[in-house]
Amino acid sequence: MLRLAIVEDEQSCIDQLKSYIDRYRREKRTDISVDIFFDGDEIVEQYAGQYDIILMDIQMRFMDGMTAAEEIRKADRNVVIIFITNMYQYAVKGYQVDALDYIVKPVEYYSFSQKLDRAVSRIAWNHSTSFIAVYTRGGIYKVDTSRILYIESEGHNLHFYIAEQERTDQEPAVQELIARMKIGDVERELEPYGFYRCGKGFIVNLEKVDSYVDGVCFIGNHAIPVSRAKKKEFMNVMSAFMSKRLL
Repeated sequence: MLRLAIVEDEQSCIDQLKSYIDRYRREKRTDISVDIFFDGDEIVEQYAGQYDIILMDIQMRFMDGMTAAEEIRKADRNVVIIFITNMYQYAVKGYQVDALDYIVKPVEYYSFSQKLDRAVSRIAWNHSTSFIAVYTRGGIYKVDTSRILYIESEGHNLHFYIAEQERTDQEPAVQELIARMKIGDVERELEPYGFYRCGKGFIVNLEKVDSYVDGVCFIGNHAIPVSRAKKKEFMNVMSAFMSKRLL
């Protein structure tokens, strides 16, 4: 199912967009859920990386669409944003926040459906990657799970260590996010993606493990201890994971 949000303060435009989405849904035989927000501040306040597509008006009363998009991009680099505007000069600025496209009012169905086709194509590519929402004190980050090196529990916080670029011969820059989340919840969410809890306070991305020596697994120059109770199981899990990757 496609998850779509309309951010628009004109009811007539909302009604038109909803009718176009219904028509598109019937023609493409696809499920689309739609949520409505009447101002940019409403979606920013509730945003948790839950949408695939956002149709965003630019001129709104409390928070304009451009500002809302900038805030959303801090947490979610992958959601497809399409601006709706009657002023071309505002539409051009949309590319500063990686907007996919813009729709000029009055909206015509043919143009709308073409742009929605482009959005769906972008989403299909994005969905080849898995993501997790990381809730920090400063906001919510939509994190590509393949970038996570490991997670460490400290007190009531989790420290996410995230590679900022694909690993090459050089050690990648690592971003640290501190989140108020439960390690058990994160373990269950990440387990299907090749993550393993190697001790009470650590979860590692098996894809990123370079070696395991004397009760310590190494990811680049990061040394992560494996608990005594988990040593044998960790060896078995790593062996099974590597064998599967080689098939």
